[in-house]
Amino acid sequence: MNINTAYFAGGCFWCMTKPFDTFDGIEKVTSGYMGGQTENPTYEEVKSGTTGYYETVKIEYDVALFSYHKLLEIFFSVIDPLDENGQFQDRGSQYQTAIFYTNDHQKELAETYIEQLKNTINANEAIATKILSASQFYKAEDYHQDFYKKNPDHYYRYRGMSGRDTFIEESWK
Repeated sequence: MNINTAYFAGGCFWCMTKPFDTFDGIEKVTSGYMGGQTENPTYEEVKSGTTGYYETVKIEYDVALFSYHKLLEIFFSVIDPLDENGQFQDRGSQYQTAIFYTNDHQKELAETYIEQLKNTINANEAIATKILSASQFYKAEDYHQDFYKKNPDHYYRYRGMSGRDTFIEESWK
């Protein structure tokens, strides 16, 4: 098995885990934080929006079964790439979208994907999703891991209220 790692920030990490977690070839999805400067941030610190961290998912995938391009497709199918102030009901810098690349190949694929996306959606606005070099990833507290499995009622209620599903249905048909 050849395992590679990808990092995506797409708003609330609760809503970003399940879309990736349901595919063969995805070995593990971990909720956490990336992009800030302090060591060992907590959820309480990150959610304040003052740390520079993004809520991020770390995806470990088998490159023989799953491509980075497919990860980009999934990522962009569950976010609003034009929203520069967060995602859906989650507002603030900690909920902005970003692709954290781990090598030049991932960076090039992300840049190409965004260029194609601009043409596909005929965006009058700039794509707000940033492409950033991966930095230290900090795993979020245990109660955030696999939240959709551990707390399905809360997860589906939260996700339903967020507006994410409505946006996806209307925008990415």
